[in-house]
Amino acid sequence: MAKQLLLVRHGKSDWGNLDLKDFDRPLNKRGKENAPEMAGRLLNKGFKFDLMVSSPAKRAKTTAKYFAEAYKTEQIQFEEAIYEADSKTLLRIINSLNNEANTVIMFGHNPGFTDLANALSDADLYNIPTAGMVLISFPFESWTMVSKGTGEMIFFDYPKNSDEM
Repeated sequence: MAKQLLLVRHGKSDWGNLDLKDFDRPLNKRGKENAPEMAGRLLNKGFKFDLMVSSPAKRAKTTAKYFAEAYKTEQIQFEEAIYEADSKTLLRIINSLNNEANTVIMFGHNPGFTDLANALSDADLYNIPTAGMVLISFPFESWTMVSKGTGEMIFFDYPKNSDEM
């Protein structure tokens, strides 16, 4: 079975309270609207997954929870290393994913996610906007095989993309 990785950048975060640590920044109103909307788009596409992995930062965790709610699951695996990760670190996390999971949704941050999407596939993305999603497919049965240039971008979607499937 081929592997599929859906990268989801967290929803728009709230900068209102400057005393908060970056890690603790919540989603703002738009973020709280966009995340469930994007989860709904995935459901409408008939998209299914085996595993959700998320950065434990509040804005990523909340985004992941909206997707979990849409899919009526509570299974989210939190991976400390996704927070502030560059594409090399993210690739290490991907390479260590459980092979029983063929389709994985990963919730995290830029610039790492945009760099990763471009490194793994032919995607030529300038930027994955907040709550944006990129699906990349790999012709392997093992996550350890995933490396630079081995993936193919299947779709790229984001809240302001009106060109909806």
